[in-house]
Amino acid sequence: MKIQFFGAAETVTGSCFMVTTEQEKFLVDCGLFQGSKDLKERNYGDFAFNPAEVDFILLTHAHVDHCGLIPKAYKHGFAGKIYTTIATKELCGVVLPDSAHIQEMEVERKNRKLARSGAELLEPIYTVNDAKECLKRFIGQKYEEEIVITPNVTVRFEDAGHILGSAIIEVFIKEAGEEKKLVFTGDIGNINQPIIDDPTIIKQADVVVMESTYGNRYHIEAENKLETLARIVKTTQKKGGNLVIPSFAVERTQDLIFHLQVMMKEGVIDPVDIYIDSPMAVEATKVFLDNPEFFTDEVFCNISDAECREYFEGPHINYVTAVEGSIALNKIKGAIIISASGMADAGRIKHHLKHNLWRRESTVLFVGYQAQGTLGRRILEGEKKVRIHGEEIAVKADIFRIDGFSSHADQRALVEWVNNFEKKPSHLFLVHGEGEALSTLQRVIEQEAGIAAKIAEYQAEYEIEDGVAAKVKEPVTVKESLVMPELADSFRNIQEKIRDMANMPGKDVRKLQYLLAQLNEIERELNRAG
Repeated sequence: MKIQFFGAAETVTGSCFMVTTEQEKFLVDCGLFQGSKDLKERNYGDFAFNPAEVDFILLTHAHVDHCGLIPKAYKHGFAGKIYTTIATKELCGVVLPDSAHIQEMEVERKNRKLARSGAELLEPIYTVNDAKECLKRFIGQKYEEEIVITPNVTVRFEDAGHILGSAIIEVFIKEAGEEKKLVFTGDIGNINQPIIDDPTIIKQADVVVMESTYGNRYHIEAENKLETLARIVKTTQKKGGNLVIPSFAVERTQDLIFHLQVMMKEGVIDPVDIYIDSPMAVEATKVFLDNPEFFTDEVFCNISDAECREYFEGPHINYVTAVEGSIALNKIKGAIIISASGMADAGRIKHHLKHNLWRRESTVLFVGYQAQGTLGRRILEGEKKVRIHGEEIAVKADIFRIDGFSSHADQRALVEWVNNFEKKPSHLFLVHGEGEALSTLQRVIEQEAGIAAKIAEYQAEYEIEDGVAAKVKEPVTVKESLVMPELADSFRNIQEKIRDMANMPGKDVRKLQYLLAQLNEIERELNRAG
């Protein structure tokens, strides 16, 4: 049996793991890469495997960094089934067409500029039709039920406590007269979240592939996150500006609506209009309300469906789907705008940041993980100016972050989850983390759990046999730039701005063209080095 890591290896996004047995070849997740330009370019290239040779896919949950390339696999020959939970299947019915729509719109916008310059036009990674067609191959399963997929492979989905329908996947593989158990954590949820349950404890496994997003951090403000949220709302109301929240459409948005409604009902904050400007979030909220059996918070345990819906509806809650309604929000003040994407890298949130970042009276609040290279990460790290849709925007709004709303377990919870194994796994691979998070969690797990965890390398393949995980295929060497991806992007923005200035009347054209020539030479050096 072999495991190869095609994504979320030495980075957070793009989860995709190939398991090869004597008889089967299957994927666990097939996600979109997010973050730096180099990472996102992986979405457009060929798969490092032949999708037509994949027998089936096991899907942990409906976030795009785990499911977002399934339509691409289908487009390029995958013809098997996708097994996941019932709620994840429903959410993917919202998430994947929306992901395709965003790609189509982004490509259309970029192609307008490329067409004017006579450059070659781009194609979307996949279309809305591709997404809808691949959804016909999804099979929804209940938690805790064993599913015999082939005579040699049996699967069980356990609650990961991350988002609605998220799963830790237990895979039982019969090979050479023996059975091995593999556990893929997907994303392990934070504890004590509203609406959904805590992550399931797994007590036995031979091989574990485990996420590491917050492997080097604690959610230190988890206990007072609501006090912090209330303070930020009140401060923004006093300034008279908008509170803009980039938020993941699935789970995080619903958590925020719930908490804000409770605070208004209890008089903690003054009434405020809340706009959920994300068609995907609107549809995802409908999926939540149609699946109350997944709600575990004590607030929902003994109330009717009508009472439950009150937390997601009401006079101050406004769901925006039409483009015209989204554009109209550019003129409002004193509201809360919750919009996707959660890392501010695509979708309608970029428009709201463009219209609010430069306003001192506005506030931007991040409530989730921001991957390296994303617009959200650059804003959080203090950039004074950012480029959005080709325009340079000054950052004058107040910027805040609350990690306590994260649906990822922190280091303490991750280590506690590992410590619940009654029999230590022979192999534990760390994925879905950045460098420091991976190395820190690796060290802490070894110290506190006595397990020698491995950091999975991009495209490396490991053979699991007789308690030994031997690397049988070396990882692909990913060339690093001399500068960080974020700085490389900033460099190209400056280059583009100078090029535009050179074409403006009344400028010292010769001097600007000289500067542009120097920048072009630097770019050539960067390309040779990277």
